[in-house]
Amino acid sequence: MNFDRKNLNNDDLIAFYRKLLLPRLIEEKMLILLRQGRIGKWFSGIGQEAIAVGCTLAMQKDEYILPMHRNLGVFTTREIPLARLMGQWQGKASGFTKGRDRSFHFGTQEYKIIGMISHLGPQLALADGIALADVLNNRKNATLVFTGEGATTEGDFHEALNVAAVWNLPVIFIIENNGYGLSTPTKEQYACKRLVDKAVGYGMEGRRIDGNNILEVYHSIKGIAEDIRVSPRPVLVECMTFRMRGHEEASGTKYVPEELFTEWKAKDPLLTFEKYLIDEFVLRPEWPQFIRNEFNKVIDVEIEKAFKEPDILPDENIEIADMYKAYRTPVITSAVNSTKRRYIDAISDGLRLSMQKYPNLVIMGQDIAEYGGAFKITQGFVEEFGKGRVRNTPICESAIVGAAMGLALNGGKAVVEMQFADFVTCGFNQVVNNLAKTYYRWEQNVDVVIRMPTGGGTSAGPFHSQSNEAWFTKTPGLKVVYPSNPADAKGLLMAAIDDPNPVIYFEHKYLYRSNSGDVPDGDYFVEIGKAKIVTSGTKASIITYGLGVHWALEYAAKHPELSLEIIDLRSLQPWDKNAVEASAKKTGRVLVLHEDTLTSGFGAEIAAHLAEHCFAYLDAPVIRCASLDTAIPMNKELEDQFMAKSRLDEKMNILLSY
Repeated sequence: MNFDRKNLNNDDLIAFYRKLLLPRLIEEKMLILLRQGRIGKWFSGIGQEAIAVGCTLAMQKDEYILPMHRNLGVFTTREIPLARLMGQWQGKASGFTKGRDRSFHFGTQEYKIIGMISHLGPQLALADGIALADVLNNRKNATLVFTGEGATTEGDFHEALNVAAVWNLPVIFIIENNGYGLSTPTKEQYACKRLVDKAVGYGMEGRRIDGNNILEVYHSIKGIAEDIRVSPRPVLVECMTFRMRGHEEASGTKYVPEELFTEWKAKDPLLTFEKYLIDEFVLRPEWPQFIRNEFNKVIDVEIEKAFKEPDILPDENIEIADMYKAYRTPVITSAVNSTKRRYIDAISDGLRLSMQKYPNLVIMGQDIAEYGGAFKITQGFVEEFGKGRVRNTPICESAIVGAAMGLALNGGKAVVEMQFADFVTCGFNQVVNNLAKTYYRWEQNVDVVIRMPTGGGTSAGPFHSQSNEAWFTKTPGLKVVYPSNPADAKGLLMAAIDDPNPVIYFEHKYLYRSNSGDVPDGDYFVEIGKAKIVTSGTKASIITYGLGVHWALEYAAKHPELSLEIIDLRSLQPWDKNAVEASAKKTGRVLVLHEDTLTSGFGAEIAAHLAEHCFAYLDAPVIRCASLDTAIPMNKELEDQFMAKSRLDEKMNILLSY
């Protein structure tokens, strides 16, 4: 192994050695604790330390790094106290996630580290969003993100690299190629000869370096970072290394040929660098042991600090409260004028005012710039706000949701337009596992709104008409809103954008141009979680939302003899239990109406809640009126039969005649 110190002096080299030694000694201690049964699991990075340490040394301290579970050297080089790291690993209150997540699954703005989740690819797109925020704010920063060779086969890898290349984002993508994804060797993971050769397919520069040579890693990454800070663009770096331990300690290494251990042991990044420093008279032969003794004493003290901490005392109220960042909807106290607008124009108005109100707000989506979006909601926005803030995206929902999250992590706000709500499936993991859980895990809010053009009635078929709100209402950490009229469409959108938590905003395509009403001018907010009494009555209650509100109003107009109370939920997570309970107690009869399918639709939650909390006040069973338990068909007659509206008369008769 050839070490080239270049402009580094002896003090620099000794500092590098100390940074390289510390994570190795911590790991050796963790393996002892594992054998003693004092810890339960460990993912070892022994043999790979030069990559994490060299990369971190090469980056500026105010630049974000997104590591994985073998990158202990990132955390130690950024000088996070070991006692706090140990608290994190042991699920103590002092850990970054307060016992809510494990190992390196956390982030910290203090140290500019954004940790991984167990799904190995999503952090790559977050790096895109972080870099985008830097570019938009003219900060000359680079972002560095790690992945393993196994995760390069995931779609998230392709999407993140493609977006970074198309948008010229200053991201360094590090592949730690250690030869194995758990037990699967590289020859069974990909057919290309070198992973770095994938770079050309994205139109980006690629480099392959010796990941066990800390000086090669440092100088390579430092040079790349300095360059892309001035000329923003992504670079793919493949670091060749080897995993000297199992995927995690329980898995062992029996599947690895013994000769590979012999070969790579001779390339140990710590021992080879130590020998180089001694040969160059930078270190005296006796110094390494002195440094080891010094570190081991500190390690023992710091680890025992964490072990002595009391266990967490569970508190249900704290857990529930910490799922969302506290937020209060702004109240407009002054009188405002109103203008009659269509539903679609109210959404556009709320979006435009929010773009004016928040200079850090960025809209992302397919065809939303010059074209104005599939439904023309953002028409004219690019002329007013520029292409930096109104961004056409490649067709890659996972990367765009991830980029929106990264932007939010770095001080921005984001609105993502799904061209159709159906397409969110391609970004589902980012939504339910990354956006939704981040605040609960490490108290980092994620200021992202996802606009979801939804629903049927337009003969668009199974992939452009689904009502998929129930996919998200059962995911803690997300807020879900669903306006039925133009005023609420504007008010809920502006509230969602103002809210620091991730919000899924459903907008019904059928209502875009068919529904009009008075909409307050200027800033206007509707409180998330508050239902609206559309009509007051005493005979029966119809609890509904979205297009269902209009079906209910149509039914009530045909039956003026019935005193019907119609409740528009407006928000589905959280939903207004008090308003629904009050209406049920008032009328004694409840029908829950929604466009989604019957089985596991959101109406099932309302019906169950009323059965549990309002049983004594009910004069009839809670009746659900929903769409068929089939995919939504394209043919108009079949679609009409599918929709809940076709069964509304029948279901109301059952309710009223009970």
